[in-house]
Amino acid sequence: MPEAAGAQTHAHMTRVTLNSDGQRHPVQNSLTVLTFIAGILAFATGLIVRTHLPATVLGAVAFGVGMYAQMVSATREQRMFIVAGIIAGFVGLGLGIAHGGFG
Repeated sequence: MPEAAGAQTHAHMTRVTLNSDGQRHPVQNSLTVLTFIAGILAFATGLIVRTHLPATVLGAVAFGVGMYAQMVSATREQRMFIVAGIIAGFVGLGLGIAHGGFG
């Protein structure tokens, strides 16, 4: 048991970074954040029937920008957030269209 008394555990908080390769990617990071935020907003507004127009527009933006961002992404972390944003945006777009779309 003496070895247990000398051992100290340090809880390290993991940091979320999009630049896991050690290089800066400001354009790709901006596209990633835009896709993720627009996708989440499209999904959230798609659940509300009255906000079908913003859901449709945000979903289309998230999907379109996300597809381009996926092609130019540089790290795995960027790709994970981009795909999450694309999926949320696509679902929000579908819900927005189902509730009235652009009309």
